[in-house]
Amino acid sequence: MSGTSAALQPPADAVKPVRHPDAPAPGEPLGAHYGQCFGCGGEQPHGLHLEARAGEGVSITAEFTVQAAHQGAPGLAHGGVLATALDEALGSLNWLLRTIAVTGRLETDFVRPVPVGTVLHLEAEVTAVAGRKIYCTATGRIGGPGGPVAVRADALFIEVKVDHFIDHGREEEIQAAMSDPDQVRRARAFEVNP
Repeated sequence: MSGTSAALQPPADAVKPVRHPDAPAPGEPLGAHYGQCFGCGGEQPHGLHLEARAGEGVSITAEFTVQAAHQGAPGLAHGGVLATALDEALGSLNWLLRTIAVTGRLETDFVRPVPVGTVLHLEAEVTAVAGRKIYCTATGRIGGPGGPVAVRADALFIEVKVDHFIDHGREEEIQAAMSDPDQVRRARAFEVNP
C-alpha cells in the first residue's frame, strides 16, 4: 500500500507469522465467527455475509457481493462498507493464528468504484508479528480474483484476552454467546471485534 503510516510498519524485531497447527486447512471455509456480526454473520439481513476460506500460510481469501443496501452514491458501494469488508477479511486471519485480536488501526486506499452487484474478491495475509501486535495487509479485486484492485488496506491488530469483550460488550449478547452449547461457536463469538 502506498503511503502506509509508520504505525503500520513492523519493527525490526518482528517475526514471521506462524500458522497454528489447529488452524483450518487451506481451502477450508472459516464460517461466521458470530451470527450477528455485520461482516460475516448470517443473521444480519443487510450484512456483508462475507465468506472466507483459509489460504496457504497465514492468509485467507474471501468474497462478498455488494447489495443495494450497501450503497453510498447511487449504484456504488459505500466506502465504509468496503472498509468493513477489508476489516472483516483481515480479522479472519486471527482464526489461523488462533489468537483473539481486535483492530487497532486500519488504513484503506480506495482505488476504483465498486458497483452494486459486484462480487468483491478479497485476499488478506499476516505479514509480521511483534509481541501482541499483528501486522497484516489485504486487497479487494473486482471482475475475479485476478481482476483490477478496487480497494486495499494495511492493518494492525492487537491481541487481547476474552475479558476485553466481557468488559465492553452488551450484557445480553455476552451472556447469550457464553451460553451457547456449541463450544466452537461460543469461542469463535469472541474472536474479532473492535
